[in-house]
Amino acid sequence: MSARAAAPLSRRALVAGTLAMSLSLAGAARAEEPLRFGMAMPLSGGQATYGQDQVKAAEWAVAEINAKGGVAGRKLEMIVLDTRADPQSGIQAANRLVSVDKVPAFVSAWSAVVKAIAPVANDTRTVQLSVGANSAEIARLGDYTYTTFPLAAVDITAVANYAAKEMGKKRAAVLYINNETGTVAAQIYRDVFSKAGGQVVAYEAYDPRASDWTGPLLKVRAAQPDIVHIQGLVADTPQVIAQMRQLGLTMPVSSYSAVYNPKLIEQLGKASEGVIATSLAPGAADDPAVAAYLARWKKEIGREPNGLPYTQYLYDAPYLVAAVYSGLIDKKLPLTGENFRKEMLAIRTFDLPLTGKLTINDDHTVNKTVYLMEVKNGAWVKKAVVE
Repeated sequence: MSARAAAPLSRRALVAGTLAMSLSLAGAARAEEPLRFGMAMPLSGGQATYGQDQVKAAEWAVAEINAKGGVAGRKLEMIVLDTRADPQSGIQAANRLVSVDKVPAFVSAWSAVVKAIAPVANDTRTVQLSVGANSAEIARLGDYTYTTFPLAAVDITAVANYAAKEMGKKRAAVLYINNETGTVAAQIYRDVFSKAGGQVVAYEAYDPRASDWTGPLLKVRAAQPDIVHIQGLVADTPQVIAQMRQLGLTMPVSSYSAVYNPKLIEQLGKASEGVIATSLAPGAADDPAVAAYLARWKKEIGREPNGLPYTQYLYDAPYLVAAVYSGLIDKKLPLTGENFRKEMLAIRTFDLPLTGKLTINDDHTVNKTVYLMEVKNGAWVKKAVVE
């Protein structure tokens, strides 16, 4: 040891050395902090079986991103809160994510919840990514709500045109749930079917809390349609179809992507034959990655996911978040909601694992191929593809 090194340090030098070490340790700790984002989904209540599967898909994606080194060496961390698919619970969850967990972005779903949360996102300049909600109004909820899922104008337009132009249906009845999920989409079906040369002979709403649909279904029966379009939620639509069949309404039924899941067939049995639904993501026969994903569900969970296409979008959501974070880190920008929004729009087009290319349009919409699926012989089969 040299005499200089052995000389006693002054108090000032000790303080400076301690401060430097503290700053170094603090910097190291910050460098290892995870990159957080929120996930506000229904984990309890009537929509829980769907919300839980969607969260499971997102968890798998986060684990895989982290297993490959995370984002610029930092782990991605997803904070999950329960909304019960209830607007007020959704607001509470969003407030906690932005004020307590201080995330710059969070994922949400269910149209009524997304709409209720939007003011929170706008007021706090936090990005809300709607992944699965389909109300057309979602595109008009302000500068901080974006969707990665096609809104009703995409698939409802496709299914209404297909009914009128390809199936040759002339008289349609529209039965819809009276909330954000049903009202706007029902209007789109009515307008598109009418423009395509058909006639909407019944247009009936039902209460979101209803457990009996006899009243509106009797009006539908009296109108004698040759096709019925139902715009409800995943939990009530199978019950509406079951009651419809009990009342002797045997005409074809169309709906949207919420009913495209094996539970519909399990619940309805033969009554599900001929039901047409939309899917906004490629299936196992279209993409080997989706086939492998579906095989994983069967191997690890013992079944297919509820609402396969929705879970594909939720699986892809963390990859989009990771891409935005990667861009912000490369540019050495603060991880704020405002910067997250700007970087997401700067990237704009994402190539995602299970749903493919996604481009965020200036009007807050996205476009995707529409797959029309039909129940035949107890299984969902592809009926048509609408680009």
